[in-house]
Amino acid sequence: MWLNYGVDNSGILVYIEDVCSGKSRLKCPYCSGTLTAKKGKKKSHHFAHTDETCRSVANQEFPVLPFYDSFNIQLSGKDLKLLKLLWNEYGSRNYAVSSQLLTPGLLKSGLLNKNVYIVPPGYEFNDLGKIPVGALDLALFNSVQEPLILKKLLKLELAVEHATFKKTSDLSTRIIDLQLYRAQLRRILSCTLYFLEIQTDKELFYKVGVTGRHIQKRLKEVEIDLVAHYKTIKIEVLGAWENRGNIEKYFKHRYQSFNYPIGSLTEYYKFSSDNVKTVMDDLQQIQPKQLTQTELDILAEEQYQIKVLINR
Repeated sequence: MWLNYGVDNSGILVYIEDVCSGKSRLKCPYCSGTLTAKKGKKKSHHFAHTDETCRSVANQEFPVLPFYDSFNIQLSGKDLKLLKLLWNEYGSRNYAVSSQLLTPGLLKSGLLNKNVYIVPPGYEFNDLGKIPVGALDLALFNSVQEPLILKKLLKLELAVEHATFKKTSDLSTRIIDLQLYRAQLRRILSCTLYFLEIQTDKELFYKVGVTGRHIQKRLKEVEIDLVAHYKTIKIEVLGAWENRGNIEKYFKHRYQSFNYPIGSLTEYYKFSSDNVKTVMDDLQQIQPKQLTQTELDILAEEQYQIKVLINR
């Protein structure tokens, strides 16, 4: 788990994607140490302490949104590799998997359900098990992820209440955990997921992304990005889904085999006419987001400030 928010001099939380790589003026929300933005190609973008990592960051699991940055469900590399092989060989064909093929880790993971009504009994992929292999459709992914997001929010709120009531020494940490989580949740709720068809003088391709602004402003930026590569560019919005910023990274995970980088631009995809119909059907199954009162309250907050440790 990586630290993906820093704090500016006004106490405002700043997301890793909103800063340039390298040393920054941002501070750690837990200890006020200066941060360096790590934005390489191998690891997820994150903040690291410019000097020694503080105890709070080194010894804890960050409060990140479930199934947002990672879809491996904490499997070991060996078990994840085996899970993908089993999906290709059995799951994708709706065949049951023999227990003899499963490691103890996969048996305990809760990603496969035992079916005792077939002979011989075997294990079948459930919705959770389909996420690491990108086989769960987008609408079902929503139905799995959203309850977990709100459940974790409640857990963090209760941790603050408990620390406040007991007057424990970790109250400041618990408050910051909650603030960081609410900031992440507000970010995805305030974004619109979009899917574009782009016809150029050379080829046809597609783009997925999210924006917190009017989509027409985002289209202008996309066109500017592509001018260096094509003479003519025609962009059509095939769909837009408000408050669905949570879907973007799973979409990229699910359709990674169709990814079509253009120079340093990585959010583009090449689909055949049949494939794009499948993708559109997948997207169109997503129901309009019904915001809970808790989510409405989070969206109503204009900014997130860390007031506990900064400038102490």
